[in-house]
Amino acid sequence: MKYRFTWILLTIFPGCIPFTLAAESDEQEGFRVSKTKEEWKSVLTPGQYRVLREEGTEHPHTSALLHEKRDGIFICAACKTPLFSSLTKYKSGTGWPSYYAPINQTNVGTKVDRQMWSKRTEVHCAVCGGHLGHVFRDGPKSTGLRYCINGVAMKFTPKPKNEIEQAVPTVRRKDIKN
Repeated sequence: MKYRFTWILLTIFPGCIPFTLAAESDEQEGFRVSKTKEEWKSVLTPGQYRVLREEGTEHPHTSALLHEKRDGIFICAACKTPLFSSLTKYKSGTGWPSYYAPINQTNVGTKVDRQMWSKRTEVHCAVCGGHLGHVFRDGPKSTGLRYCINGVAMKFTPKPKNEIEQAVPTVRRKDIKN
C-alpha cells in the first residue's frame, strides 16, 4: 500500500522523488552506530522507534522532559550521545523541549526536510542518525536558534552544574543553513 501511495505521489508531484524514496530507505550510511530495523526495534520503545527511526513526532506537551528543570545532560535515547545541556534549555511555549544550542555542534546533524510541504531544517543525532526534531531561527538572542526536540528521542542524565558548564555552546545563527 505504501508503494502505491508513493507512485501516486510521484505521478502527481515528480519533484517528490528524492524525499519519498529517502523516507522509505532502511540504510544507515555514514553513521558510526548502525543497526538493522530489527535491532533498533529490540532496543527502543515503540514511541522511540517511531520518532528516532521513522522521523515521527510526539504529541506536544506529552514529554516528561518538557518540565525537567534539574541540572544535567540530555542524551540520545538510541546511542547515548550527549546532545543538549540543561544550561541551554528554555521554555519556548511550543510543547516540546527547546534548546538554543547543542552541547557540541558535531553531535547533531541537520538536513533539509520537505515532508510537510514546507522547507524546514531537521535535526538528527550525528552518531546514529536518529531523528530528534527541527531547528528554527526564532530562538533567544544568544544564538537566535530554537532546537525543538522530541522528548522521547532523548534521555536525561542528572549532572552537577559545574560539570556541564564546561560544555559551552559555540553555535551561532549563521552556522545553520535552511
